[in-house]
Amino acid sequence: HVQLVESGGGLVQPGGSLRLSCVASRTLFSLSTMGWYRQAPGKERELVAAIDTRPSSTYYADSVKGRFTISRVNAKNTVYLQMNSLKPEDTAVYYCTRGGSWPHQPHNWGEGTQVTVSS
Repeated sequence: HVQLVESGGGLVQPGGSLRLSCVASRTLFSLSTMGWYRQAPGKERELVAAIDTRPSSTYYADSVKGRFTISRVNAKNTVYLQMNSLKPEDTAVYYCTRGGSWPHQPHNWGEGTQVTVSS
């Protein structure tokens, strides 16, 4: 079955940056749309960013536009989420997802990585 392994989460001060990585295995990565969801305590899971098989197509939630950047390196089966100007409200568990066609609909989920923004 498809495996998605996230890394890069942690504790960061407001205004700081983190880069999340997700390595996919047992899948045709280059044919997969990829995304990042997050879930904060007491809130519903939300799609933060997604990227098409061709990196020219991307999606961002309004709350992260201009601060987060999603990218992918197909040769490494890896998708990234660069997060800048982090705010306390970005605190959540971030999940990597894999989908089929665009727009991104998740078929597979990683186990998640915790991001905490706090002073």
